[in-house]
Amino acid sequence: MARSMAKQTTGSTRSGSLAPWLGIALIVILFDQLTKIAVQKVFAYGEPHALTPFFNLILVYNKGAAFSFLAMAGGWQRWAFTALGMVAAIVICYLLKKHSGQRMFCTVLALIMGGAIGNVIDRLMYGHVIDFLDFHVNAWHWPAFNLADSGITVGAVLLILDELRRVRGSK
Repeated sequence: MARSMAKQTTGSTRSGSLAPWLGIALIVILFDQLTKIAVQKVFAYGEPHALTPFFNLILVYNKGAAFSFLAMAGGWQRWAFTALGMVAAIVICYLLKKHSGQRMFCTVLALIMGGAIGNVIDRLMYGHVIDFLDFHVNAWHWPAFNLADSGITVGAVLLILDELRRVRGSK
């Protein structure tokens, strides 16, 4: 009887384990935070450092969300986006637990969660998100972003591709 219960516990832990997915999210958070620390130590605010004809490193702060959405809203957005990121992380943990057998889906969720938490850390510590990746074509610049944003974006793209693959597979 004890042996059968141990087997059930081990089996259910493996099938619903959050560890691999939280590990991916943690890697995103670590790389995001380490790059932001390095950029803050090396670069002066707003001073571009050209690496290629289309890519700069530049230290900038974003008090809003993507594309500086609500950056000038007066301060409440810091707490709203922090709460949104935390709620997203909780929902993602639930989804990871529920769908732990779906590797692609969980990888996508882990990337998104890691990015969301990386930006939440910035908002809590500094009151803004630290951005530094600046792609441009001549004088037209894409809004600067960071590795957390990259995790969210790559996760979102892969989520769409995974869903398209799933829908096609069900036909």
